[in-house]
Amino acid sequence: MANTPQAKKRIRRNAARAEVNGARVSRIRTFIKAVEGALAAGDKDQASAALKQAQPELMRGVARGVIHKNTASRKFSRLTKRVSALG
Repeated sequence: MANTPQAKKRIRRNAARAEVNGARVSRIRTFIKAVEGALAAGDKDQASAALKQAQPELMRGVARGVIHKNTASRKFSRLTKRVSALG
């Protein structure tokens, strides 16, 4: 257990940040699922619109430090490839 005041404060701050970061990752997943749902339905217009909304969310996650830059790029690249293949 934490003994020093700064260690106790760090535990409180870590819990608060984990909650915020978890919400951010969840939001990103929701946007990605919207794209995947449109892909499953075969609706290219809806999929490309959802992809345009998901891309800034992914990059915002990178800027906030909740996901790695390469991870976001990989996810966006794969989704883009699937949307363009829907043709």
